Amino acid sequence: MRALAVLLLLAAPALAEEPVSGYDFLLPETQALQDDDFANPGLLWVDRGAAIWAAEGCADCHGAAEESMRGVGAHYPVWSEAHGRILTLDQQIDLCRTERLGLEPLPRGAEEMTALDAYVMHQSRGLPVAVALDHPELAAASARGEDYYRTPRGQLDLSCANCHVENAGRRLRGEVLSQGQANGFPIYRQLWQDIGSLDRMIRWCHESVRAAPPADDDPVWTDLELYLRARGNGLTVETPAVRR
Repeated sequence: MRALAVLLLLAAPALAEEPVSGYDFLLPETQALQDDDFANPGLLWVDRGAAIWAAEGCADCHGAAEESMRGVGAHYPVWSEAHGRILTLDQQIDLCRTERLGLEPLPRGAEEMTALDAYVMHQSRGLPVAVALDHPELAAASARGEDYYRTPRGQLDLSCANCHVENAGRRLRGEVLSQGQANGFPIYRQLWQDIGSLDRMIRWCHESVRAAPPADDDPVWTDLELYLRARGNGLTVETPAVRR
């Protein structure tokens, strides 16, 4: 029996895998923090992303983000015919920066990218996540992402699915395990007192099971993000969500 089983308190039944936002697992006061645009700390990073958008000249092509980016983030990752590959939102933003604006690429996890990501995703707040898997490459990548998600790893020999599928809704010590949905990312996480991208959360989960995360250039990052985003299809975009 895996180590997790010793820690689980089976006071509540596990949830079915019908998508449920992490918002529904929060305490009322944390939900209220997310709902209040004057108090939600994540909106500071949205504002920072707006400043970068203006400073780097994104509006020269796209105009006002409130109009041109409405609904965009809800559909990423996507298949790009022009580039012959799957692009996450971060990758698309960086391609715009490097190919059209002549700027240097941002490293994975850069604060500037997280701010831009938060700003663009924020324009889709309230819309349903609608990630398509209608291209053979998208379907194959999602399948690879799901395989990674369901494969045990690390010293605790746990998979993502052990927590977020098999035991969602149950308690792990003092925490209720959510489904780990991605519809609120980038998120403000109270544990970090900071904004966090989906990449950062995935790295944290690897550390929690004492596993090494993939290398920065491993294509599994794209596969996993695609699977996680599509897994939440139909949920509402909440960026910037607040989580524990």
